[in-house]
Amino acid sequence: MSIDLRIAGGTVVTPSGPVVADLLVDGGRVAGIVAADVAVESARIIDATGRLVLPGMVDVHVHTREPGYEHKDDILTTTRQAAAGGVTTIFGMPNLKPPTVDVATLTDVFDRYASSSIVDWNHNPAPTKFDQIGPMAAMGIRAFKIYMVVDTGRSYPHPAGTGIHDHGHLLQIMDEIAKTGIRFIVHPHDQALMDYIEGEVLARGDNTPQGYASAYAAREGVIWDTAIDVVLRLAEASGCPVHIAHIQTRRSIEAVRRAKERGVDVTCEVNHWAPFLSTWNDVETLGPYALSYWVPDDNRAAIWEGMRDGTIDIASSDHAPHTREEKEIGWTEMWSAHTGTPGIQYYYELMLDAVNRGELTLDRVVEMVAEVPAAKFGLAGVKGILEVGADADIVIADLDHEWTITDDDVLSKIGWTPYNGRTISTRIERTLVRGREVYADGAVVGEPGYGKLAAAPAERTAELAAKEGN
Repeated sequence: MSIDLRIAGGTVVTPSGPVVADLLVDGGRVAGIVAADVAVESARIIDATGRLVLPGMVDVHVHTREPGYEHKDDILTTTRQAAAGGVTTIFGMPNLKPPTVDVATLTDVFDRYASSSIVDWNHNPAPTKFDQIGPMAAMGIRAFKIYMVVDTGRSYPHPAGTGIHDHGHLLQIMDEIAKTGIRFIVHPHDQALMDYIEGEVLARGDNTPQGYASAYAAREGVIWDTAIDVVLRLAEASGCPVHIAHIQTRRSIEAVRRAKERGVDVTCEVNHWAPFLSTWNDVETLGPYALSYWVPDDNRAAIWEGMRDGTIDIASSDHAPHTREEKEIGWTEMWSAHTGTPGIQYYYELMLDAVNRGELTLDRVVEMVAEVPAAKFGLAGVKGILEVGADADIVIADLDHEWTITDDDVLSKIGWTPYNGRTISTRIERTLVRGREVYADGAVVGEPGYGKLAAAPAERTAELAAKEGN
């Protein structure tokens, strides 16, 4: 037997748990997990002694900003950050210019990924054109995405064409998506309640980061809880698989837990800012650079609990870069600032750092960043797992490497990170996509256009079906 690559001496994190073994790679797939004394001819060997060998992250919530907002980031710069952060598959979001809402705009985005992406990719178009749902599903997408929100005081990051607010329209869309079997990502938001709550804050003249943060968390997160209750009930009524973005309140987590117990096909995600960047101190010291949202302490405790017990299935970055100019206005006019924070470059390392701090188990982290997103978004057995036959999407990490994140390390066009100055205890050393290094020894080495559409080819689907039948 001759193979392309042997990753030797590391601790391989498999679906059955960590095992000290060598990982064999051939033809872009995992070819074996063997003991060190098993003789195999290999074209190349990577020494991973003392390191973890992990599946690459499957990040189903990434804002690439291309087309339309390339001054913030683009597909190439986003996937450079992905490679450095151990993310081997990204799913882009539709809030672009023009928004991704039909076959024509989806084809354009696919072409852009194919020419620029360093890692594998997919894209989540908005299903706001009813007659385009089936044709877009046929193009190989693994999810749709909508926003239940209209921006106040700005037209971005939630542009026209990507939102559904009427509940009847939402149910109609769910009925149609249910026919495809594809998961439906929903940004929950009760617009009517938010209009009232925002109006009260702005009437007081409080257009500060603190006012904004308080409004979105007002009354224990009522705008999130009521919207998620609606989404869960409509998912149950339609049979549409749904995925809740931005989970951040105790009541919402409890609602998802109950829905799962009833058999509703629902997943939910935690974004980097919720466990790691959402305290009141962050709001006061970083202001617009920390918003996204404020998560009060009781809700943050519920998030960690949900991460540990599996109610929160998935860790997705919600990578959302904006320039300093677009953030700075927020110190005095927060409702005019672009909200969202960059996160794809450091999320996996922050999660592994949480393992070292005893806040999460290693198995739970791997499930959240890799195994579950792959399984729930139609890539089971292909992505997010280190087993024979799966794509060789691999991360080699040192869990005993203390270092400090700085703006100097940032690979985004915006040149800043809200984690500037934060010291963590883990470091990703290498990232491989389908057996080829895209990040190694502190440098991105992947080539633009190497990334491919992340989908389960017909022959792989047949292999998996046959395997399940045995």
